Amino acid sequence: MDIDIESLSESELIALNHRIVERLKTMGQQQAQQKMQDFKIGQPVWFESPEGDRISGVLTRYNQKTVTIITENGRRWNVSPGFVKPETKTRPQRKGSRSQQRRSKSSEGFNILDLPG
Repeated sequence: MDIDIESLSESELIALNHRIVERLKTMGQQQAQQKMQDFKIGQPVWFESPEGDRISGVLTRYNQKTVTIITENGRRWNVSPGFVKPETKTRPQRKGSRSQQRRSKSSEGFNILDLPG
């Protein structure tokens, strides 16, 4: 595709630039929404923080360009779905007196443990 921009005026170049930027934004949103479909609300996921740490949590919401992930300590992260991976490790079952614990669901979608008593 060859576009001759040499013959365009300044106002035409600015208008073309605005159209290109809008198109790139739309394409980015479409890609993000496609990647969001790889995950389900409530799914355990992980991503790498800007500092390089592995952050695990539960996907709780789809946003326009990001997904919201809440960690076990309650921290909320809005992350581009391209950086999110499904959690593959399984957690060991607790044994002994802890086995009498029952699970309930919080408003954020975490399973939290309620101790009997």
